[in-house]
Amino acid sequence: MKSITPYIQEQISSHPGMQPRDLLKLCYQAAYGGDHLLLDMAQAEAYFDREYASVPARDEPLYEMISPEIARINLRAWKQAGLLGKWLFRLFALSAQMHTKGNLSDYLNQAETLNFSGFREARREYELAGCPAVHHSAIYRNLEQPAYRVVNSQMLRLIPILQRASLVQGENPHILAIDGRAASGKTTMADRLAYILAGAVIHMDHFFLPPELRTQERLAESGGNVHYERFKEEVLESLGKNEPFSYRRFDCSQMAYGPSVTVPTKPWRIVEGSYSLHPAFGTYYDLSVFSSVLWEEQLKRIEVRNGLAMLQMFQEKWIPMEEAYFEAFDIAGKAMVCC
Repeated sequence: MKSITPYIQEQISSHPGMQPRDLLKLCYQAAYGGDHLLLDMAQAEAYFDREYASVPARDEPLYEMISPEIARINLRAWKQAGLLGKWLFRLFALSAQMHTKGNLSDYLNQAETLNFSGFREARREYELAGCPAVHHSAIYRNLEQPAYRVVNSQMLRLIPILQRASLVQGENPHILAIDGRAASGKTTMADRLAYILAGAVIHMDHFFLPPELRTQERLAESGGNVHYERFKEEVLESLGKNEPFSYRRFDCSQMAYGPSVTVPTKPWRIVEGSYSLHPAFGTYYDLSVFSSVLWEEQLKRIEVRNGLAMLQMFQEKWIPMEEAYFEAFDIAGKAMVCC
């Protein structure tokens, strides 16, 4: 059972305008996220644009947690931070797609244990009505002036990256490079950022070192476990040009080259994967990110993703090679954002 009681208590403490209706809304959002607002995507985006244009930029907390999985991002604070409104809407839409439904009845039970004045009666009426989506009370709206969108807490990891991305100037395409530890979420991060930033992703896994280059000398080289020569030739020369290009994809499961990959013209191009910040490439990016993960969590994710046999291979070979590369070139220390 997931506890949202501490989050409810924090909301009651932080918002004196909280009424029983607002507590019902909090429980509903904790259980269902913002799905009900996205039945018509075009209409939802138009409504968001109008609301975002109407709110003033203000120095307030950027977000508040209402459950372990759900945060309310403040529109006024987002605007104050200089972030684009369309990025927040896409965070909101992406969160709705990935949200796992919570147990509304359980959340209501937790709220009721707090003996909030009038809540028990409000809950009874709410359940008789079938537990629909809830609007904030008039008192709460007048006192608190809520203007927010709910997002999955996993999205909060992206905010420091988006803050740095908002500072990038110059002509398109902008280049984002995401390096980091195995199973730290680099690919997932890149895919989410591609949706938010309207970007295209280039995977460093496509530059797996082919058999003929896997010599003892090459593998002993810090950062040698990637075909950096081919990346420089097939990607780096075209990456910053505002036109499509293609590169060969090496399929390590077949140990052979597969079909070519075409990289379309997009505002952002995102290079993701270990060795994407290899010093052989120079400073080709506008924004660099180092993605990390705790050791225990890393091993757990690799076992789930790759199986027990491959976990041993990662522990004995791939992870030590990555760590040697990170240390040799201070990859984390030189990245603009670490997360």
